[in-house]
Amino acid sequence: MNRIVFHALGRKFLQREEDMPADDGARQVIYQTLALGHHIGVIDCLQTLLSCPEDGYAAWLATLPEGEARRKLAGVLRFGEIMIDASHAALLALSLARGRDAMSEEQRGWSDALMRELAAMDAEPALYLMVKRHED
Repeated sequence: MNRIVFHALGRKFLQREEDMPADDGARQVIYQTLALGHHIGVIDCLQTLLSCPEDGYAAWLATLPEGEARRKLAGVLRFGEIMIDASHAALLALSLARGRDAMSEEQRGWSDALMRELAAMDAEPALYLMVKRHED
């Protein structure tokens, strides 16, 4: 059975400690550069945030209102992978809140986990999620 897995940024580290700038502004430039996908010797460590069966994921999406947020999340079913960053946080949070009444208890748990991560992204824009379909 295929699974949809949300991977969250757990931590970042440099290949060499002396590569990390002391200035906080410079650190933010490094984090933002990584968020854009450039590689400058910093390694992202991703951890599993949420894992659900593909058919359960599709049913969860069906509880969301039609629109851009639902299309964004459905991208993993079509392309096998999507990235969620701070630019998607408000849109996805609103859609999850609007669909909540139609969700099962399990789906609400998935929504709660995702909502916590979306709130963290709102506070720290360098955070992101990689959502992938893992095929058996």
